[in-house]
Amino acid sequence: MGVSASTYRLLADGLAAQGIATLRIDKRGVGQSAAAGGDEFDLRFDAYVADARAWAAEAAGRAGKPCAWLIGHSEGALIALKAVEGGDDPESSKVCGLILLSGAGRPAGAVIREQLAALPEPMKAQAFSALTELEAGRTVADTPPALAALFRPSVQPYLISWLPLDPAALIAAYAGPVFIGQGTTDIQVGVADAQALAAADPQATLKLWDGVNHVLKTAPADRAANIAAYSTPDLPLAPGVVEDVAAFIQARTPH
Repeated sequence: MGVSASTYRLLADGLAAQGIATLRIDKRGVGQSAAAGGDEFDLRFDAYVADARAWAAEAAGRAGKPCAWLIGHSEGALIALKAVEGGDDPESSKVCGLILLSGAGRPAGAVIREQLAALPEPMKAQAFSALTELEAGRTVADTPPALAALFRPSVQPYLISWLPLDPAALIAAYAGPVFIGQGTTDIQVGVADAQALAAADPQATLKLWDGVNHVLKTAPADRAANIAAYSTPDLPLAPGVVEDVAAFIQARTPH
């Protein structure tokens, strides 16, 4: 689904109004970082992780601060969690803590299966079989043509690097401060995902936003109306989103 909600710009503007500077980047292969994308066949999840670590260190250096916060939305939440894994290298130590927004609490394969559950047979069985093979580290030649966007051969190595990662295990191993924000009308990941993350890290702060969708806008549960908010850049972020994130950061940022 196309997304032009301006969520990240709105979040950055809102945080700036609260006195919190942000550094937004285009993910490699996208926008101004298109040239860094390279061949899709060679892309692995760890490339995004390395980028997140490097940008956190860059942001801290530019601001003259000991560390910077990583804000990860959707897949970015998993990138942020993976970026602080271990925590002993110089770049990981430049992360003050994590803000995880609309992030899955399960391995991606479980989320994708849930999203594809309404597919007709035999397409659903083929899709689920392909996921099982990819999770085992094996590429798949025979996939439903209608799902080529998900299973195209050039993206399969990336999927193999991404599917086994368990966000609950990663958050359990992280000792730093974590904020988990989740909307109750998110049709991509659910409240149960946020609760799973919070259960794995009892020290984390969990905030559920009523009537808020995946792109952090106020939206009903009805699918068509919910998705309409994905392409409405002038619709503000839902009340409470910026305020809750800002309050968490301000209370825990070293001075």
